[in-house]
Formats: sequence, structure tokens, C-alpha cells
Amino acid sequence: MMKYLQIFVIALFMGCGVYSPYGAATSGATSFSVSKFEAIHPLVSATSALSITEALVDRVQRQSVLKLDSDKGALQFSGKVVGWTVQPINVQGDETAGANRVTITVDVVYTNTIDEKLSFQRNFSRFVDVPSSDDLFSIEDQIVDEIGVLLSQDIFNSSLGNW
Repeated sequence: MMKYLQIFVIALFMGCGVYSPYGAATSGATSFSVSKFEAIHPLVSATSALSITEALVDRVQRQSVLKLDSDKGALQFSGKVVGWTVQPINVQGDETAGANRVTITVDVVYTNTIDEKLSFQRNFSRFVDVPSSDDLFSIEDQIVDEIGVLLSQDIFNSSLGNW
């Protein structure tokens, strides 16, 4: 019976590639790095771009066993905040918007130095709806934090999530 269990465990690990205990496909890497995202779009502040960078670092640290390397990790992320749009939604009878949709778009470069075919450059966009009565500038940090969490999950899923 023990022999069959050993064969099962060996077959299980041979067919699955290299994953962390959290399900991240790390390609055998032990480290990652994230360069500070650049604020390319004129409406994006440097602090907003930094918040998105930190959200990605937090996500990878929480959902993998990879260690943060400030120089060049085996898995490397870099990006630019290339879009920030505000669109009125839920237009009411008096032609006023009931809410505004804030959308942030980032252009991400993911480099897997162990398995180059897993590397990519891709845009990710996420939005939140904010009541039109709210001043967007006064709650900018809250908006960026909320969208940063969503963007970091999308980036993680595309790079390490193996979905």
C-alpha cells in the first residue's frame, strides 16, 4: 500500500510543474522584483503609481512563497500607468450622472528569466464606480487603493496564477 502512495505522490508532482503551496506557478523561481510603476498619464500622480506598485508587491508576497529582491528577481514586474478616465454613468432624468466610473489602465511587463515563454507585456484595466456627489480628488487615494487591489489580482493571475 505504501508503494502505491509513493507512486501517486511522485506522479502528482511530476505532472504539475513547479508550484508554490499557494498555487502560484513560480517556474522554480525563489525571488521576484517589482520596479516602481511610472505615472505616464497626465491625471495620474506619482503617489498613485506607487500605490499600485505596492499593491502588486503585497499580492505576490501574500499569494506565493517568493522573496522580494530589490534588484533583479528571477520574476520581474515593471509597468506604467497609461490610463485614467472618468465617465459619467447612471444618467438620470434631469441629465445628471448618478455616479462616475473611474478606470485605471496599466501597461505591465512581466519577465520570467527561468522560462521566457511565460513572459508578457499586456494592458490591465479596472474601474470603480463613485457617487457623483463625491469629490474625486479628495478620495483619490481610496479609489487608487481599491483599483490597485483589483489590478494586482489580475496581474498575479496572468503571471503566476496559471489560470
